[in-house]
Amino acid sequence: MKLFLAGTLAIVKKELLIELRTKEILVTAGLFGVLVVVLTSMAFFLDDDTARKLAPGVLWIGASFAGVLAMGRSWAREREGDAIRGLLLAPIPRSAIYAGKAIGTWIFVMVIDVVLWPLVGLLFRLDLVPVLLPVGLILVLGSTGYVAMGTLFASMSVRTRARDLMLSVVLFPLASPGIVAGVVATREVLQGTPLGEVLEWIRILAAFDAVAIVCGLVLFEPLMSD
Repeated sequence: MKLFLAGTLAIVKKELLIELRTKEILVTAGLFGVLVVVLTSMAFFLDDDTARKLAPGVLWIGASFAGVLAMGRSWAREREGDAIRGLLLAPIPRSAIYAGKAIGTWIFVMVIDVVLWPLVGLLFRLDLVPVLLPVGLILVLGSTGYVAMGTLFASMSVRTRARDLMLSVVLFPLASPGIVAGVVATREVLQGTPLGEVLEWIRILAAFDAVAIVCGLVLFEPLMSD
């Protein structure tokens, strides 16, 4: 366990240091998410009532596509110069590599979500203050499972030529339970539904997170073995 934690922390530090120097994931994925949100808001905004119904979908579409871009770019770094071989040969559990990459990508995705959520509120004229905590909780839970599952499949894409296509085609169907639960829970909160009545969707998100994390930790090593 100690070696696992040390290895995970080392990978997370590596991810953050590289991003601080290059800023390629946050800039590219963040701008892509902002573009998706702006274009969809211009296309679908009709009135305030309709906006509250459409805003959750716009938020999660922007966050989901930006997340795919972030996960793909994170593993593309390991493909360059065959750096993935060095990671796999490192004297740490391979599950620690997965955990470190997932945590690093989760941080990037959450930073993007922090940017997209106020932007959606501005473009759709939403009052964010009363729903700040519940929507924040939903975004954290939804992003956790999505990134946990996406990191696993993004790692597999390192060794295939059709990596970007494979990641999108495989990830979205498998992550759809978490995405749908996140969209519905966000919609209900924005429409004024008490948080107690949204707990069922939050439980689904928590269960999806647990399944995605366990599957990632268990399956990463056999999937990356030669």
